[in-house]
Parts: sequence; C-alpha cells; structure tokens
Amino acid sequence: MRINIAIDGPSASGKSTLAREICKRLNYIHLDTGAMYRCAALHAERTNTNINDDDELMDMLDTLNIELTEEGKVLLNGEDVTDAIRTNEISMASSNISTKRIVRERLVEMQQEMAAGKGYVMDGRDIGTVVLPDAEVKIYLTASASARAMRRYLENQKRGIESNLITLKNEIVDRDYQDMHRKYSPLRQAEDAVLIDSSDMTVTEVVDEVMRIISGKI
Repeated sequence: MRINIAIDGPSASGKSTLAREICKRLNYIHLDTGAMYRCAALHAERTNTNINDDDELMDMLDTLNIELTEEGKVLLNGEDVTDAIRTNEISMASSNISTKRIVRERLVEMQQEMAAGKGYVMDGRDIGTVVLPDAEVKIYLTASASARAMRRYLENQKRGIESNLITLKNEIVDRDYQDMHRKYSPLRQAEDAVLIDSSDMTVTEVVDEVMRIISGKI
C-alpha cells in the first residue's frame, strides 16, 4: 500500500533532507513545496512583479511553470534553478510571497494535483493542515534556531556562499515569526502530526524515527 507523507516545520529544520531520505528508502517521489514558493519568488523578482498588486501577481503566476525532477532538480520555466533559489535573499522573498492568498491557492492546487496518485513525500509549512490534510503520516519537524542557523551556515559553506552565523539566526527567527503569523495558512502543527525535535539528532536518527512511524501505517 502506498501512502502520502506530510512533513511540516520551520525554515532550515531539515524537512527537505528528511523527505529525500524517506523517498530513497520507500522509492517514493519528493515534492518540495518550499522550492515551489522559492521559484515563485525568483520569477516575481525576474519579472519585476509587484507582489502587492493582485493583477500583477496573477500575470506572473500565468507564466510560472515549475518542474521537480526525480533527480532532485528544480526547473523554473525549463531552467535549472536548484541553486539559484537557495540564496538568503530568495529565502526571505519566498516567505513574503507565500503570504499572498492567490499565490498560495495556485500553488496548493498544483501540489494537490501532483500528490493525487499517492506515494509522495511532501514537505513545507502547511502540508498536514492545508495541502494534504488526509495524509496517512504527518510529521512536524523542528529544531532550535541556533541549530538551524548552524545547519544553514554549513550548507552555505559547501555551496561557496558567504554568510554570517548571527545574521542567519536572526533571519531564521524573523522568518519563523512571519510564517507563524501570516494571515493565510500560517505555520502550525497539525493535531494528528508527530512532533520531532531534531536539535540534537543526526539525520540518520531522524530518518530512522520517521521510518518507524511510517512502518506502522503501511
């Protein structure tokens, strides 16, 4: 039996890493919704879209095509933007654009269509509460702001991106507040989601814990 798995949690908590590892073990498909919002933010920036103007947003969304490949690549209108959408600037811009109702409605519609066939692991900030409320397994993955900042700092180092640890932590705290207090689909733990704090856990430990939860459903 194939099921859908929803992983929610704040920025840099390790959702995408967890989702990818779960997909490897189950041969499922990873739907990175955060990458989709980042694509929307990047496309809005490139098209000089005023995100506070609904008409301009609609025009931008009409020219937005996102493809998530099985190899983990993110394509925006056919262009590989896997690395381009991971900058700090796009991270904050995606948080801003995700507060817009018409953007969320359009992307949620796309996400639900993608996952209709089951066998998907989807991560984001409103998956268990809005996008896949009927997902058989729901995980809320979190970690301290300090731990998440360090992970983002090390990730940036690997990519050759200069960053400051204190600045990263402040940005994470700011994004948490914005995500949790936005008007539409705020970040929150679904009532039936399992909470996992990964602050002092390795990736393998988190994956093993989630696999035990999944095994009870399959």
